[in-house]
Amino acid sequence: MKTAFVTGATAGIGEATVRTLVASGWRCVATGRRAERLDALVAELGADRVHPAVFDVRDTAAMDTAIAALPGEFAAIDLLVNNAGLAQGLAPAQAANLDDWHTMIDTNVTAMAVLTRKLLPGLIARKGAIIAIGSVAGSYVYPGGNVYAGSKAFVNHFTLALRADLHGTGVRVTSIEPGMVETEFTLVRTGSQKASDDLYGGVNPMTGEDIAEMIRWVAELPPHLNINRLEPMPVNQDFAGFRVARD
Repeated sequence: MKTAFVTGATAGIGEATVRTLVASGWRCVATGRRAERLDALVAELGADRVHPAVFDVRDTAAMDTAIAALPGEFAAIDLLVNNAGLAQGLAPAQAANLDDWHTMIDTNVTAMAVLTRKLLPGLIARKGAIIAIGSVAGSYVYPGGNVYAGSKAFVNHFTLALRADLHGTGVRVTSIEPGMVETEFTLVRTGSQKASDDLYGGVNPMTGEDIAEMIRWVAELPPHLNINRLEPMPVNQDFAGFRVARD
């Protein structure tokens, strides 16, 4: 049985990924800040299949403690799913809150890079895999996206750069860059249920389960195959054209 280390497992794509991988025969280290939600996953799926690691990815000391405390076979990581991330604020850069920017950079960029570096030796030794959840926002920017889009561009390109660095090691690396996915993340980002409903009304967006199934598919491909990147979108979404402001 293989072991996956899934960040941001208390909701949305991360939570769905834990359920999907466990159903497919994996054991999972499920990480997040909300202990009660991780405990609920353990109660649902079994302590032999899910180990809860409660820490904030921005806290490097807590991250080290959690990794060092991994029990038995949960310590042998075959797959890292870099899912934890957030968006705060949708304001134009000139009106943005700097605390929001710091939080996004610390979570989406710094924490992901640090965790990846810490787990790389074991992943190389086991010829494992890394799957990162980026975003189409890293390729197609939009008003108010500023630091969120920039941080997701980092996720996308850092992951592809890992692919180059890990050439010859047998480690597979994939960047999954979704479009509109309706999860709890949307409520945090927009600030209200109404705003979330307005954003996705009539779109039929993807779900956390949709992305989790892509993660499972990539993770279970034969070891001689690598998917460099996936860019899934709902049928009702595509990339917009350029805009022109006229005097």
